Amino acid sequence: MDLNYSRKIASSLNLSQRFVENVLKLLEEGATVPFIARYRKEMTGSMDEVNIIDVRDLAAKLKELDKRRETILNSIEEQGKLTPDLKAKIDRATTITELEDLYLPYKQKRKTRASIAISKGLEPLAKQLMAQNSNDTRHLAQRFVRGEVESVDDALKGARDIIAEWVNENAGSRNVIRRLFGKKATVQAKMVKGKEESGAKFRDYFKFEEPLYKCPSHRFLAIRRGEEEGILKVSITPPEEDAIDLLDRFYVKGNNDSGDQVFEAVKDGYKRLMRPSIETEFRKSSKEKADLEAIQVFAENLRQLLLAAPLGQKRVLAIDPAYRTGCKIVCLNEQGDLLHNTTIYPHAPQNQYHQSQEALRHLIDHYNIDAIAVGNGTASRESEQLARSVTKDSSNVEVFMVSENGASVYSASAVARAEFPDKDVTVRGAVSIGRRLMDPLAELVKIDPKSIGVGQYQHDVDQKQLKLSLDNVVESCVNRVGVNLNTASKHLLTYVSGLGPKLAQSIVDYRAENGSFANRNQLKKVPRLGAKAFEQSAGFLKILDGNQPLDQSSVHPETYGIVKQMAKDVGCSVSELLSSPENRRQISLNKYVSGTVGLPTLKDILKELEKPGLDPRGAAASFSFSDLIQKIEDVSAGMVVPGIVTNITKFGCFVDIGVKQDGLVHISQLANKFVRDPSEVVKLHQQVEVKVMEVDIARQRINLSMKDV
Repeated sequence: MDLNYSRKIASSLNLSQRFVENVLKLLEEGATVPFIARYRKEMTGSMDEVNIIDVRDLAAKLKELDKRRETILNSIEEQGKLTPDLKAKIDRATTITELEDLYLPYKQKRKTRASIAISKGLEPLAKQLMAQNSNDTRHLAQRFVRGEVESVDDALKGARDIIAEWVNENAGSRNVIRRLFGKKATVQAKMVKGKEESGAKFRDYFKFEEPLYKCPSHRFLAIRRGEEEGILKVSITPPEEDAIDLLDRFYVKGNNDSGDQVFEAVKDGYKRLMRPSIETEFRKSSKEKADLEAIQVFAENLRQLLLAAPLGQKRVLAIDPAYRTGCKIVCLNEQGDLLHNTTIYPHAPQNQYHQSQEALRHLIDHYNIDAIAVGNGTASRESEQLARSVTKDSSNVEVFMVSENGASVYSASAVARAEFPDKDVTVRGAVSIGRRLMDPLAELVKIDPKSIGVGQYQHDVDQKQLKLSLDNVVESCVNRVGVNLNTASKHLLTYVSGLGPKLAQSIVDYRAENGSFANRNQLKKVPRLGAKAFEQSAGFLKILDGNQPLDQSSVHPETYGIVKQMAKDVGCSVSELLSSPENRRQISLNKYVSGTVGLPTLKDILKELEKPGLDPRGAAASFSFSDLIQKIEDVSAGMVVPGIVTNITKFGCFVDIGVKQDGLVHISQLANKFVRDPSEVVKLHQQVEVKVMEVDIARQRINLSMKDV
């Protein structure tokens, strides 16, 4: 990575150039974003992960820009057309758009109307017309009627074609029109004839127009999807007369016959060449902007989902509900290992309700079950009530509703087959539901984030960018929480800073062969895990019952010496320092500041000593839907009911109130104040009270409100 980018990045992101240089250097050396954010605060001015990712991504864009700049310079030079002035302009260009505008006149292209006219010798006539000094253009053109130019009209038409291409390829005129697009372009959508029935879901856009700058990301992506499915015809343009008027003022200087010819060429150049070209640009940039917003929504939802509170190491009975095929039941031990699986048939058509109750009671007693996890899919409400009927006399067993999103993807995956080769997909799905309750993060990392179902138009956005963003989120969450080195799966270890799939597998293999790790230092014995990987990963790998007390914390081994010195200065052991607030109060952090370790790191160390191994996610809470509603027909306007937020979008949030269809709380109904972003008001899986505003049974839609509730 070119460290010369630091000045540009610092200026663009309003960061210190020195700290940006350090971030770029650390990244170049192989440091990960979570490691830099947590353990190199003195070098970065305590930049958070967002800042570090912004620096990394902007450096990549600058690198790509320079690569394109070099290609363009080489291409023009090979043509023998690279002047000092043009080179200076290309060197000064700060965006891909600027570069491409400068390159456009020199770009190798297929045969065009202008190139054909030039081959006929009409370029001198075009230049004479552009001078706009003649009031008799037919006389000018007469001299060019020869060879393939059969008439004066042919000559003038060819000259206009050349001028039209000049207009289109001029960076100044393109920028004039770009500004117009930015201010006045509208998104227009119309139904493709004959698509009224097949495209019913897009009927809001059958006759639609909105200023582009006002069109929110979710609406733009919906319109694009309609276009791609052949339902809608879409255009993005400003008023044509405004565009032509601007170009007229830019090019037409003579109030004479040649000025009229130039005006005709300008009109043609705009309508035939420039408008389609810049419309394509704005489609692309608008799509990128909409993608970015949609990906940000998905990423934030995923972050909240991965950081959902875990139940912890408890014995869990999980129910994957169904009607005809029965409810799949699994019992899991504290480590999530499968102890038992069976099927019960409490619902129609078998209706073996009492037998199912007895079966659950037996399993709860036999396997010392602490909690029941019920999947929120088909037959979930009836299955939840069954579970509560069994546990109502027991204060020790709680019932939890658990999202099934992505469980079917996991159950059919290679990961699930490797874990449970002799079990069918239904048993694997039930196991996933139970494990999600115990530790959502550890279980959900096994599933492609796109399949978890908390996104907005995730299949329409740039898939490469989506994957990069979601991978960043998973990596961030795993390292924020940390992982138990002696119990973490390969999939969880894969996302630990500095590891990846191969080293994760090496750790699992070493653990299987040698038993549990007694301390972090033993990581150095894992094959292929070198000094750099140890540096990057050790602080995020926790050992809860080892022989080094600091290994249960996020204190990095490189600073263990500081903690030992603190303990020595206070006159106690490291274990006593961890257990005694009185001992910790005697520590003066300034005493331990050095050239490489400053107060930010020392404060982090002291915080970890106070609560070593603390899980930042809190604890899982039970929840009950209203007994008054089981299906959408039971829901009526005016009801106030409990619900769980299942998805957050730019236009509001969706809430599960215990029927098959989630209800929408529009952004305007989230609070008694203006809400810019729904995520400011609600969080994923938050328990809320909502008021039913409207129920449309035919369209399976429920409109909800959180105002005055």
